Amino acid sequence: METTLRGVGVSHGVAIGEVRHMGTAVLEPPAKQIPAEEAEREQGRARQAVDAVAADLMARGNLAGGEAQAVLEAQAMMAQDPELMADVERRIAVGSTAERAVYDAFAAYRELLANAGEYLAGRVADLDDVRNRIVARLLGVPMPGVPDSDEPYVLVARDLAPADTALLDPTLVLGFVTEEGGPTSHSAILARALGVPAVVALPGAGELAEGTVIAVDGSTGEIFVDPTEDKKAQLEASAAERKAALSASTGPGATADGHKVPLLANVGGPADVPAAVEAGAEGVGLFRTEFLFLDDSKKAPSEEKQVAAYRQVLEAFPEGRVVVRVLDAGADKPLDFLTPADEPNPALGVRGLRTLLDHPDVLRTQLSALAKAAEGLPVHLEVMAPMVADRADAKAFADACRAAGLRAKFGAMVEIPSAALRARSILQEVEFLSLGTNDLAQYTFAADRQVGAVSRLQDPWQPALLDLVALSAEAARAEGGSCGVCGEAAADPLLACVLTGLGVTSLSMGSASIPYVRATLAKYTLAQCERAAAAARATDSAEDAREAVRAVLSGE
Repeated sequence: METTLRGVGVSHGVAIGEVRHMGTAVLEPPAKQIPAEEAEREQGRARQAVDAVAADLMARGNLAGGEAQAVLEAQAMMAQDPELMADVERRIAVGSTAERAVYDAFAAYRELLANAGEYLAGRVADLDDVRNRIVARLLGVPMPGVPDSDEPYVLVARDLAPADTALLDPTLVLGFVTEEGGPTSHSAILARALGVPAVVALPGAGELAEGTVIAVDGSTGEIFVDPTEDKKAQLEASAAERKAALSASTGPGATADGHKVPLLANVGGPADVPAAVEAGAEGVGLFRTEFLFLDDSKKAPSEEKQVAAYRQVLEAFPEGRVVVRVLDAGADKPLDFLTPADEPNPALGVRGLRTLLDHPDVLRTQLSALAKAAEGLPVHLEVMAPMVADRADAKAFADACRAAGLRAKFGAMVEIPSAALRARSILQEVEFLSLGTNDLAQYTFAADRQVGAVSRLQDPWQPALLDLVALSAEAARAEGGSCGVCGEAAADPLLACVLTGLGVTSLSMGSASIPYVRATLAKYTLAQCERAAAAARATDSAEDAREAVRAVLSGE
């Protein structure tokens, strides 16, 4: 009998297939004491296992490329965290085996993060995966992971570690469903990059029986268990219709009546550029420069290395617009040479622009590298600062750009509610705004963006979040500036219409989402988008906002 479950749809498309569960194993080693004379040998074993796991994660990242590479490199840094390693060695010194010391040290750190409710709590799944890989290596057992299957299937898991998600084979994994996670979790972001339909935050996902046929709608978040033949046909027809609409939709982003809405790509480095070009991106709306700095957490990359990497991306979009976000270090992207290790709450501490203003030499080198990378190119370079709180922040960043001789537009990211509320003030110092809706939702609702239990508050359809978007867009219009969205909200085709109706002037997203957004925008006029935006803001919940917009755009 067909039943319907609902999670959070995070990657478009429909997948129909049998359930296969992620392989799991209890990797808790026995607690036994070792003689003191064996401590040095056990410490060596621990260090070798940690280094091997870090090297494997880096290698997987190199294979995956793009956004996945940055995620896996961050995991490799987590594996080699000096404080964790020191704790492991202390535990071995008092009698633990290497595997038990690793297990207990990671467990202590995990509990600290989970109970503190910090931003880093969203990395608990990543931490568990690193621990399991190290312990499995020490125990000499296979690492649990993606099931071995010759037939295509739908993967079901409590959560997916980046190392597993990054190397999924889309020809075998038709789609995936997780019990944990949220719209902006690593699993969701990588699913969109892979183009695999996905639903996260589905209560009871682990109870779906192995071999059960399910249909996954990554757009609506619906899961149909034992779907009827009619339901399968209906879903497949809808998917075919969407695919045909995507193929027919080409060229610049615009509404049905010709209102232009440039569709840009979010990229993490040169490896993401080919997919952006193939998807027809009109430029880059968010160039995350962290990938360069994650190579070595001990020191910043040289100016020469930065120039070469930036120029690769700039050359790919002649006459196009490339918006570069300067280094956003801190919180879940700690760097040993920049960020303090003892902050009680890193997400609310020295992060983003605050970090750079505390280390002006790092900011100066990056801005100088961008200036040199753009020399002689016809590209329209724009540079923005993360985590701008007020006009003083915006002025400090603009002054630094001018001092570095940067010929570009200067902008501010709106990720903190104060920036949206005082957007007109900030626009006295910079020329454009870019809304990072992932962090803006996190700070507006006090809801960690990686925790599935609060995914309702991370939903970009929340009317309060749309109010802040509207405030920012209205300020930009009044001050003669532009206001884009580069958070994951822009990747939702229906929400893209709402954002356009709110006055947003450009949309930036993962490359795989661009065709969906382009095709949907082309179906509606600007007036329809404005009516949809007004209807969404008049509601009191994300779900009501969605329903109101569907009613407006369907003519009900």
